[in-house]
Amino acid sequence: MTSSLPAAPPPATGRPAAMRFIMFTVLIDMLAIGVIVPVLPSLVAGFATGRASQTHWYTLITVCFAVSSFICSPMLGAWSDRYGRRPILLLGFAGLAVNFFMTALASSLWMLLLSRVIGGAMQSNAAVANAYVADITPPQDRAKRFGLLGAMFGIGFILGPVIGGVLGAHDVRWPFFFSGGLSLLNLAYGWFVLPESLPTERRRKVTLRTANPLSSLWQLAELKGVGLLVGVIACANMAQFTLYTTWVLYTTFRFGWGPAQNGWSLFAVGIVSAVVQGALLGRLLKRFKAPRLAMMGLLSSTLAFIFWGLATEGWMMYPVIFANLLGSVVAATMQSLISAAADPAKQGQTMGAVSSLGSLMAVIAPMFGGPLLAAVSELPPHDWRVGAPMFFCAALMAASLGLAWLHFRHLRRAGTVLPQAKATSP
Repeated sequence: MTSSLPAAPPPATGRPAAMRFIMFTVLIDMLAIGVIVPVLPSLVAGFATGRASQTHWYTLITVCFAVSSFICSPMLGAWSDRYGRRPILLLGFAGLAVNFFMTALASSLWMLLLSRVIGGAMQSNAAVANAYVADITPPQDRAKRFGLLGAMFGIGFILGPVIGGVLGAHDVRWPFFFSGGLSLLNLAYGWFVLPESLPTERRRKVTLRTANPLSSLWQLAELKGVGLLVGVIACANMAQFTLYTTWVLYTTFRFGWGPAQNGWSLFAVGIVSAVVQGALLGRLLKRFKAPRLAMMGLLSSTLAFIFWGLATEGWMMYPVIFANLLGSVVAATMQSLISAAADPAKQGQTMGAVSSLGSLMAVIAPMFGGPLLAAVSELPPHDWRVGAPMFFCAALMAASLGLAWLHFRHLRRAGTVLPQAKATSP
């Protein structure tokens, strides 16, 4: 699979430059994706009639994306354990470019559906990026580095939605052409610059079992020290994906926001995520153990969803976004705990399983969030029931918090040492 690629530099383990490479790669990747978030519902609206129809088709397209990602995440993760991270990342970048250009040129709903299936499959390379970070980072430092990777996601969502909102205000298809160009830039960058991180001696064969999304989830649950964390991640991811799939339509229905206003709101979300994960996470990890920090983040997110659901004016969303600082630490801390429990030779498979679990929740979430939003879409904007999708997310986050508390209490009673991530420089 790697014979047609240019010779890669030596394995990146221990090289600080490798972390900068993957961070920049993820930044461009997420920038391309963030650009389309404010405008995809508007593009769907061009093929639908009425709010309920728009919500229905947007939900279906979102589900197709998530199903594709769920199936392909463990597959790409397992392939990266066999062939190396670099060629799989390059495959992902090429696939994303195809997805974006196809979406931009879509003239019917079936073309939109097909393009999102391709996009979901290729977006699975985020799991490979996480495995890349695990390859080049000792276990005790992974929470900090996953946080830096999360900061790149945040920066992508700082710039992407704003650019998408501005471009989409002129033509809803422009952001997709822009994203396709960024994906090609990412492909070129990875082709000529990105080093391989997985040494040949640590590679392993791909089997149907390791590439199967259901068996990979079962193996994830069987990891020693993981236990209820699978439920924590599942509930938290379902809440986040419900938010992602309903945010733009929710703010449009409730506050009358358009692509530009939604772009700026997501800009604020990205600012918070980038600042917390890129600058504050290391300091927080010096003061709190990763499990306690994760629980604080889950509590913060639960309250944030409640207040978003109660908001009656658009400006009220912003104070909650900026107050929910700790909500941005959950993903990085959870990833570090899962990664520390995994075999070093199976980081790609493990991170693929985590990504696949997220994708499974992304499949399920629109089935609840979409109908909830459709059911309240015709209510007066100030009716508290319009916040039903946000209240649903709050309930999921509260469940996640409860499961985390039970899990960490069980570990303490069993005498298991809870991990303390070190805040070292990248």
